[in-house]
Amino acid sequence: MDEHRSVRVLIIDDSVVIRQLLKDIFARDGEIEVVGTASNPIEGYDKIVQLKPDVLTLDVEMPRMDGITFLQKLMRSHPMPVVMISTLTREGSEVTLKALELGAVDFIAKPTQSVFTGMAALSHEITSKVKAAARARVRPPAAHVTPIPLAMTPVARRTAASRLIAIGASTGGPEAIRQVLQGLPAEVPPIVIVQHMPPVFTRSFAERLDKLCTVRVKEAEDGDTLQPGHAYVAPGDYHLQVTTNGSQFRAKVVQTEPVNRHRPSVDALFDSVLQASGAATVAVLLTGMGADGARGLKKLRDVGAHTIAQDEETCVVFGMPREAIHLGGAEFVLPLPQIAHKVVELLTA
Repeated sequence: MDEHRSVRVLIIDDSVVIRQLLKDIFARDGEIEVVGTASNPIEGYDKIVQLKPDVLTLDVEMPRMDGITFLQKLMRSHPMPVVMISTLTREGSEVTLKALELGAVDFIAKPTQSVFTGMAALSHEITSKVKAAARARVRPPAAHVTPIPLAMTPVARRTAASRLIAIGASTGGPEAIRQVLQGLPAEVPPIVIVQHMPPVFTRSFAERLDKLCTVRVKEAEDGDTLQPGHAYVAPGDYHLQVTTNGSQFRAKVVQTEPVNRHRPSVDALFDSVLQASGAATVAVLLTGMGADGARGLKKLRDVGAHTIAQDEETCVVFGMPREAIHLGGAEFVLPLPQIAHKVVELLTA
């Protein structure tokens, strides 16, 4: 897409109110042009063909055809950047994770109450996500292969409790994190994860990963003892930090100020990991817009930790990894399918 022209957006939503609120938010931005709206996917598909938008915003729940069924058909016939408009509920989060698996670039969780003030508060997030989606790499959904987790040496297994794996991601992250975790064996060191996501969604995300991976996955709770073979996902709207208690790592979940506009923030996690495990860390920065985690990755590399950034070719949005590479924070720059293998190799070396 040409960097200098407006992002052309089509809105598909059965709510007149949401359609109007989105139109108002985009109109105020100045870099986004709404080329059309539709109240259902059938009408929406005709407008996609006719208007050729750069980005589609798609409601999850609609009459005549739900957003997921429509997305499945769309990604087969007409792959394009889609930002899902979801509800901040348990059901909404599960359906949205399915949409990301099917190829949607990102999502916006609309507030369940006071929709006018709630949407206004989200306006920066909404416009940022739509503009990032316009530049995103759209891929057909990855075929679900059952990965064979790699084996670790006996020495690496014995030292697992004294090491840490830290992972940060944003746009495109849920599927990237899944792919990394699925390649890791059950005996890896504790894994701490920040994925930019709102509350409710992080719990559904952790539960979904737990079903798909050999490693056990849960949403982090304050005071959790971090155990080998377990991954801990930062809860939405809270920072996840790591502290030490004797020889054990503990999770600290806090609601201090956002860092780089994010809570949870990857930099907040990486800075705490720097203090807790330092050079005994393997840190990974995956796809995402912005720069969160780039400075933290550089600090970790400077103290001797192993650091990995996802390469441009396999990122949905090459923002956070690009910033880390630019700062000199990435010891290795790798395509997504090779990252789990490299993590195990570094732990085993």
